[in-house]
Amino acid sequence: MPYFELMKNSCNSVKMNFDENKYEKFLIYKDLLKEWNEKINLTAITEDEEIIKKHFIDCIKAFSTEEFKKAKNIIDVGTGAGFPGLPIAIMRDDVEVTLLDSLNKRINFLNTVKNSLDLKNVITIHSRAEDGARKKELREKFDIATSRAVANMCILSEFCLPYVKIGGYFIALKGPNIIEELQNAKNAIGTLGGKLEGVLEVNIEGSDLKHNLVIVKKIKETPKTYPRKAGSITKKPLK
Repeated sequence: MPYFELMKNSCNSVKMNFDENKYEKFLIYKDLLKEWNEKINLTAITEDEEIIKKHFIDCIKAFSTEEFKKAKNIIDVGTGAGFPGLPIAIMRDDVEVTLLDSLNKRINFLNTVKNSLDLKNVITIHSRAEDGARKKELREKFDIATSRAVANMCILSEFCLPYVKIGGYFIALKGPNIIEELQNAKNAIGTLGGKLEGVLEVNIEGSDLKHNLVIVKKIKETPKTYPRKAGSITKKPLK
């Protein structure tokens, strides 16, 4: 079990339990990711150790925030290959995790992982982020909306905040250079009903990588005019 101790140390650092059963699930996930990646573009990271560190441990670090430990339901917007939603679902089988993605091929992959790992707490939805957020059953229904490396904070806030219930959180997993991005997104976050609570820097074990968790609290309803139609969000980001 070459990576067991590395992953266990990462889990210990965020006070989450890790055992051989969870480890086995991550290994199956890793193998499926590599297998499917030959058919559809899921990740540029294909070495085992890099997948463990840059995907799995990076997502486990979401538990550095108490919000991820307490949430009862989470939506991962633009989940891609399942990051961070699937690692969160593996780590916490008591939280309902919704994986939303616009590409049906990726949904097929996610369903294969879900079934192979017998993850009964995972729901997959094939939808664009801006369309899903207008559905009554999804809008302002989640304790946490999360996303990893999808877009800058102006755009990402419009994709994610409409899903969050008042009192819940939008938590973005971002790279190291976040300060200017957040300054530019401050008004957009406020317009959409959010308030920036803080930025938490996290270290990835076994590497010199440093990433950030951007924590935004939902303090009021998102106006009905948001999210805007497809195209508008990326072409004319909120200022």
